Amino acid sequence: MNSANSPMITSELAATEAGVTPATIRKWVQRGHLRPAGTQGRRQLYRLEDVFAAERATNRLRGNR
Repeated sequence: MNSANSPMITSELAATEAGVTPATIRKWVQRGHLRPAGTQGRRQLYRLEDVFAAERATNRLRGNR
């Protein structure tokens, strides 16, 4: 699938899909692990594949597998 055509989701849904809290999604953005793919009004939107990539990256940094 072309990432440009991937559906975008809210941070709340991204958190649910990754099994983390919305605060964790915000922290990943602050630390540069995740970048918003767009906006809907004032809400930031993310690609699910990017959320999972950020989750994998942070798990590697913590030593989790």
